[in-house]
This record gives sequence, C-alpha cells and structure tokens, in this order.
Amino acid sequence: MADSAPQTSAAPPPAENPGRTANGKRKLLLARLALIFVLAGAGYAVYWFLVGRYEAGTDDAYVAGNVVQVAPQISGTVVAIGADDTNLVHQGQPLVKLDATDQSIALEQARAELAESVRQARQLFESVDRLRAEVRLREADAAKTRQDLARRQGLAASRAVSAEDLQHAQIAYRTAQAALAAARHQLAAAAAMTEGTSVAQHPMVRRAAAHLRQAYVAWLRLVVPAPVTGYVAKRSVQIGQRVSPGTPLMAVVPLDQLWVEANFKENQLVRLRIGQPVTLRSDLYAGAVTFHGKVMGLAPGTGSAFALLPPQNASGNWIKIVQRVPVRIALDPGELRSHPLRIGLSMAVTVDTHDQGGAVLANSAANDTRYATATYSVPMTAVDRMIRGIIRSNSGQAPSARAAGR
Repeated sequence: MADSAPQTSAAPPPAENPGRTANGKRKLLLARLALIFVLAGAGYAVYWFLVGRYEAGTDDAYVAGNVVQVAPQISGTVVAIGADDTNLVHQGQPLVKLDATDQSIALEQARAELAESVRQARQLFESVDRLRAEVRLREADAAKTRQDLARRQGLAASRAVSAEDLQHAQIAYRTAQAALAAARHQLAAAAAMTEGTSVAQHPMVRRAAAHLRQAYVAWLRLVVPAPVTGYVAKRSVQIGQRVSPGTPLMAVVPLDQLWVEANFKENQLVRLRIGQPVTLRSDLYAGAVTFHGKVMGLAPGTGSAFALLPPQNASGNWIKIVQRVPVRIALDPGELRSHPLRIGLSMAVTVDTHDQGGAVLANSAANDTRYATATYSVPMTAVDRMIRGIIRSNSGQAPSARAAGR
C-alpha cells in the first residue's frame, strides 16, 4: 500500500490594519479640504484683486425723493377735498376747494371800482375842456377891462370922468387879471392830471384795473391744484377748516423723481468719484431686482454736521466715531418705472470704483432748471378782456389825450 502524501491547505492572506485605512481616508479628506480652502482663497484673492478692491458698498442707504407740499395761496374755508392718501393725482388736478363767497364779492367790487375810475377819468378830461373855455372867457373879460381902463385914463386928463370911476376901472382890471391867472392855474392843474394819457391808460384807471386783476387771480386760487403728478401723502386738511396762505394741506410725492442717499464711511470715500456706476438692491423685491445708477455727487459735510444738534467733541470723554458722508445716487428711470420704489426704503449699494476720471466734488455750477411747474401761473386773457369791456362800456365819448391837448 502506497503511502499517501499529506494534504496541506493554502495559508489565508494577512488581514489589513483598520487603523491604517482610517488614517489614509482622513488624510485624503483633509487634503481635499485643504485644496478646497486653497482654491477658495486663491479664487477670492483673484476676485479681490480684479473686482473686490474696486467695490465700495454700504447697507446704510435709503430712497429719497421730492415731497411737494400742497398749500393755499389765499385764506378761505375748505368746502371740498378732491384726493386722499395713496391716490394718484395729475398735475393741475383740483385737490382742495375753498368757499367762493368772499372772493366773488371782492371781484364784483373791483369791477365796480374800475367802472367808477373810468368815469372819474372822463370827468378829468371834460374838466380840461371846461377850464380851457373858462380861460378864454377870463381872457376876454381881462381884455374888456383893460380897454375900459385905457379909455378912462385917456379921459381923466380932461376931467371927463371922475376919479372914482377911474379907480373902479382899475379895480375891475386887476380883478379880471387875477381871475384869469386863477383860471390858468386851474387849467394847468387839470392838464397835469390828463397830460400824455387817455381814459383807458390813465393811472387811476390802470390802478383800478390792477385791483381787478388781483381780485380775479384770488378768485381763481379758490381751487388748490396739484403742483406735480404723483401720489398723495400726509393729508391733514379737513372739511370746514379755515386755512391761510402757506398752511400745509397735503403732500404729493412724484415717484418718478427718486434717488438714493447712501451714507458711506469716511474711509470709503478715497476712491469714490462723480459718475461712477452703481448697482443697488432693495428688500422690497427680496433682492431679486438689481437697479443701476450712477454717483451724482458727494455731500459737502458729514451727516452729523448737518444734524439738528451737532455733536460737541471738545470734551474730555471724546470717543472717535467713524463718520459717514451722504452720497447722492441717480437711478435709471426705465428701471424705476418697471419696479417702483418708495421714499424711505433701505437699499444695498455697491459702487464700481474702477473709473477714477471723475471729480470728487462738482466743478461746474448748476445752470439748468431741475424741477418746475406751471400750475400756479394764471392766464390773464379772460380778465384783460373783461377790463377792456368795462372801459369801453363806461368811456362814452370821452376825449382822448391828444384831443384834450388841442
């Protein structure tokens, strides 16, 4: 029987060290994290070098705009209100109406005063003609008394007339001369009141016409219009309220005339220039809308310098506080129409300071009209027509200045 060879089994592979595997994974993870941080740092460094160092930003920025006050120009009692808070109004739209009783009476009184002045001017021109005739009459009387005196003086040598008659003739002559002088002075005084003018252009008539225009303008101002197109805010006027000129009744905010006032720290101003582009975001649109604008100007002082109570730093407990300077930023009108803003909203502002060609402060004076309204200008065509009609209807056949001078 052959001897059988002993059977041997294969030896198992050596088991891996668990601790060594975990360390390797940890090192790999740390290496990856380190690489990520290095790449992030490098990316931020590149971003800061190319972009970040040219950006100046602040969250201390707010939407500003014009708040146009609506106030009456005459006194009166409010009888109607044409708009309320949040309502849209257009330029020239009636907002408040005042009681018209007093102004209607004043207008009628001014019409009557003009008519009376025209008639008084006619009397002045007529008095000139009357006094001119009076002068001619006194001249004739003076000539007659002079002839009588000369005749009596010729007869006095022959004693044909008594001394008493001669004395009476002399007195009559002197009286006629005095009456002639008085008539001439009266004519000169009357002529001075009418010289170089006519009934329609007489100063007395023109003064009455000016009073009529004033009453007419006051009558038109019984209606207080909207000075601009915008939205009503801060309405304080009430029906029956007695108002005087300048009393704030309400305000109109034109939301198409908005800008942003961004308060930058003083150490951020070194690269800010007029005309630099700006990007802005508002919480109103949850940051989803980006507005674009440009720097319009930097304030000439810090915000605290123009405060109602400026700080007093000349004291022993002084602590340095970084000051902020308001920077005015204009908004894109098209973006403002598409995404309206409101006065007082906060904005996140970022200024691109690459362009350093602009000025720090404006170097040219503003020479154009930034805001204007024609609402308060009163057309005078109707009242001028009224004045001409009153003068024509009360002139009659009054002589003109040229005819009076003949």
